[in-house]
Amino acid sequence: MRGTGGLPGAGEACGHAVTLVWLPLGAGQPIVERSGRAYERLCAWRDARAPRDLYHAALEVATPGARYAIELAPVPDRNGRTRGVVCEGAVGSRWLGGLRWFRYELRCWRDGVIPDRALAAADPRRLTEEPAAVTHLLRLLPAVPHPVWGRDELGLGEMWNSNSAVSWLLATSDLLTPSTRPPQGGRAPGWDAGVALAVRRATRHRC
Repeated sequence: MRGTGGLPGAGEACGHAVTLVWLPLGAGQPIVERSGRAYERLCAWRDARAPRDLYHAALEVATPGARYAIELAPVPDRNGRTRGVVCEGAVGSRWLGGLRWFRYELRCWRDGVIPDRALAAADPRRLTEEPAAVTHLLRLLPAVPHPVWGRDELGLGEMWNSNSAVSWLLATSDLLTPSTRPPQGGRAPGWDAGVALAVRRATRHRC
């Protein structure tokens, strides 16, 4: 069952579910917010359009007895195991990826939280409650690609970032629907890169 509304509160019991959460880019982080707005103004000028609001995607996944926060974010410290880190990648350049300040991590944080979830731009979007679909998505996490954040080293036509990982997971899990697009009037840089990579790999496997 898809498109059935929002996710229960953090402490509320739940069966199987995958829920998409859209956060304003840089919510609670003034530097990220300002740099994001500057980036969007530049893109809008290049494309001869009006600037749009930018969004960052994260997932909340529930199974009976467990709840996970899934998100791609900068590495804050060396305690990744406590956040359920699945993999890490470089930010900006592979040469700089040896430094923690230039790495990102993919988290599957059991009983964790999505920072600034209270600032979500719209109601969280329930994508499925089917046990098989939820299990499939969780099993895909170790396979999430982790190219350099902020670059298009895979030739996807758009840089790879946190939105790319979420869209790749949803596309590969067959959970993409019109309801997974960003809030009306906004856009999610990197989203199309994840979808494009999922389609590319699926096409290769069919050949």
